[in-house]
Amino acid sequence: MENKVTADYLDEEGCLHCGTCGKRKQMKVSLIGFEHVVSCLCECEVKARQELDEKMQREEEQRQLYQRKSVGLRERRFWEWKFENDNGSNQKILIARQYVENWTDMKRKNVGLLLMGPVGTGKSFFAGCIANALLEQGERVMMTNFSRILNEMTSYQADKNQIIQNLVDYPLLIIDDLGIERNSEFALEQVYNVIDSRYCKMLPLIITTNLGLNEMKSTDLDTAHQRIYSRILEMCVPIYCGGEDKRKEEGTEKLVQVQNLITG
Repeated sequence: MENKVTADYLDEEGCLHCGTCGKRKQMKVSLIGFEHVVSCLCECEVKARQELDEKMQREEEQRQLYQRKSVGLRERRFWEWKFENDNGSNQKILIARQYVENWTDMKRKNVGLLLMGPVGTGKSFFAGCIANALLEQGERVMMTNFSRILNEMTSYQADKNQIIQNLVDYPLLIIDDLGIERNSEFALEQVYNVIDSRYCKMLPLIITTNLGLNEMKSTDLDTAHQRIYSRILEMCVPIYCGGEDKRKEEGTEKLVQVQNLITG
């Protein structure tokens, strides 16, 4: 039953009481030999202030989350890639969930993921789910692609070293659609610089790609591609997101290692 709101009233000492909770809103204090009536908070006012503080805290948390997402999720579509929006069609989403649940260990042990598979298998969605979940936990995450990074680097008066440093500073960097960027000498050098900088700082990296393990391990690749893919395979556990495929067995050993980390 709701409390009935009544008018405030004075007690026998002349101090005001709340008409709802009955607690004092004024009290008498002695100061330098004189008695003074001072204001104080009744239970209703204390509760109202607490609720206001909690509301302001929630609003500030939402503001900070919006800011983190505005900076870290470079495409608006990434914002909707959340675990609660998963349709359950691919059980590999469980690996993404476990990665978030064990993020502290994943970060400490520098465990990254290489999400592989054809278009439409959910690999980018899985990466986006990880990004959004960690952002909502207060972590700083950057999800972008090399085409966007390279465009920034070639813009007027761009500081390439600073761009790379900014990417290195994120606790988690997610690169979507590796392999769609242009393959000029400059582009390949910058792709390697970004990946190698993360490697040297021992910070985790998540990459999504349509490339297969056979392609990434091929001896027919030029030196520039070989050193990029070699570094990625050193840093990331291959996860095939498109159902059963014989190529995924090449990553079985690393997959067992990360699952042991998660479950152990």
